[in-house]
Amino acid sequence: MATYEKSFLLSLYRDMVRIRAFEEHAAECFTKGMLAGNIHLSIGQEAAEAGAFAAIEPRDYFTSTHRGHGHAIARGADPKRAMAELFGKAAGYCKGKGGSMHIADMEKMNHLGANGIVGAGQPISAGSALASKIMGDDSVTVGCFGDGSTNEGSFHEALNMAAAWKLPLVWFIENNCYGVSTEIHRVTNTPDLASRAAAYGVPYAVVDGTDAIAVYEAMKAALDHARNGKGPYVVEAKVYRYQGHYCGDPAVYRPKEYMEHALANDGIEKLGRRLLESGAAQEELDAIRRDAEAEMDEAVKFADASPYPDPATVLDDMYVTDNERCVAR
Repeated sequence: MATYEKSFLLSLYRDMVRIRAFEEHAAECFTKGMLAGNIHLSIGQEAAEAGAFAAIEPRDYFTSTHRGHGHAIARGADPKRAMAELFGKAAGYCKGKGGSMHIADMEKMNHLGANGIVGAGQPISAGSALASKIMGDDSVTVGCFGDGSTNEGSFHEALNMAAAWKLPLVWFIENNCYGVSTEIHRVTNTPDLASRAAAYGVPYAVVDGTDAIAVYEAMKAALDHARNGKGPYVVEAKVYRYQGHYCGDPAVYRPKEYMEHALANDGIEKLGRRLLESGAAQEELDAIRRDAEAEMDEAVKFADASPYPDPATVLDDMYVTDNERCVAR
């Protein structure tokens, strides 16, 4: 087992705790009727998100999904602006017009956008990787998506193109075993989804997504491979989705053993134990949790108090052409 500085482990722990606190606050607001539309939460998947984004460099780009709040927080998003977007407020990342499934920020996060269409981020990430190769900007694009989208044609089409052209692309699959209510092994014939990459001559790794360090190491290797001109790489993290597909889904389609295994392998608790064993004090971990709760309390207050966008701006920002990676430039 590799040795890591305590400060690095604490930063991973902090990211995980902040993601969960954000999601739990969002869930409470949704339950109270404070949000418009539905939300899809990644409670239980925090270790995978924190580990992956610890490996991604500031120069890199990424795409996200309908379950993408955790990606944004791990990348350094301002929780106030992210929460405001969930509230549909003008202070949000997309001025309140995108909502939960469409947070994006090219200016500070190289975030090419979350996407409510299953699998739609796959060709976008491949296109961004192609732009990097043409422009020679030494960036890798990371495409984040779930298990269900690996059965979309876009998965195979985009990966085939990326392999043929050796694009600097890393795909990160968070496999929580359920595409909405369908258990993934009912509709696939491989125990691991990432193994499909072999059909295109693309290397892959399958890791325990409840182990933030294991995810970090796999993603670091994948990013190094892609950045060195060797083409795409696929990483699959086996995770658990604590809630149903959407907030309020009772998930009665899952066997009770699923959540028993999930709670026994909680990523936050797992890393917390490792930190305590390596000399961290319980008080340090408790302080991180308190800080995260206070931070997200403030995010909710900010979002609730912020104004809604002016209806006169409804047609503004419909299409952007002043960005160097846009085909319409």
